[in-house]
Amino acid sequence: MIRIAKYHSDFGNIEVLRAKDTGSFIYRQGGCFQSECDQNGVSVVPYVHAIFGLLAQKQVTDVLMIGGGGGSLGTMLDRVGARVTIVDINPQAFQIARRHFGLPRHVVCCVADGEEFLRAERQRYDAIVLDAYVGKRIPENLRTETFFRLARSRLKNSSGCFIGNVHARHDLDPLPDRVAASLNSVWNDVRLLDIRGVPDRNAIVMAGNVHELVPPRMLMPPVVGTDDIAWDLSRLAFRPWRLPRQTEQSKAGF
Repeated sequence: MIRIAKYHSDFGNIEVLRAKDTGSFIYRQGGCFQSECDQNGVSVVPYVHAIFGLLAQKQVTDVLMIGGGGGSLGTMLDRVGARVTIVDINPQAFQIARRHFGLPRHVVCCVADGEEFLRAERQRYDAIVLDAYVGKRIPENLRTETFFRLARSRLKNSSGCFIGNVHARHDLDPLPDRVAASLNSVWNDVRLLDIRGVPDRNAIVMAGNVHELVPPRMLMPPVVGTDDIAWDLSRLAFRPWRLPRQTEQSKAGF
């Protein structure tokens, strides 16, 4: 790895790295990898391509992203004509995404906590994507029933959807199922897209008008890593989510 830049932030130091073998750019914050893209700003992270493929099936035109990182999903959505708004609590995230990761300057970027943004704004969206992390965990206030009800009120109509990226440490990590259960208290149709048997993976939870969605395929290949991304996407499958015990839900803050 070659370090391109380092930034000091209230939310953890941010490093911009470049891989020697592929030339891809990496956004690392607080020691955790947050984004990786090719020199054109196209993600080389499989779960980003999965979310992009799901949104393409929905034919979205207005998307709100909560959590910015390198902004590669926003860059990809912008390239297919979607109107994108990105919210991130860290103002430096947008500067870094534009300087090093190719985020277009006309993409709307707002510095705010995701929940506070939804309370203050009245605009409605075709889809809301939650990909906000402190370390390897979603902030507690962004995975509560209260937050999900607020998010639902900011979708345009019954065809809107909510999609969240949930980090799973292993098959016994209950967080993806807990988030799905919390979503189910707000939406009737909740689905979980996952790859069982893989440690430290990204599970995708979705709610709203999502019953017709199928496992996504790669629609915007990056310059590097296409075979690995295609392989990971081919292993994604919808699985039943488990309703956690009430005591476990209470401990998790749901």
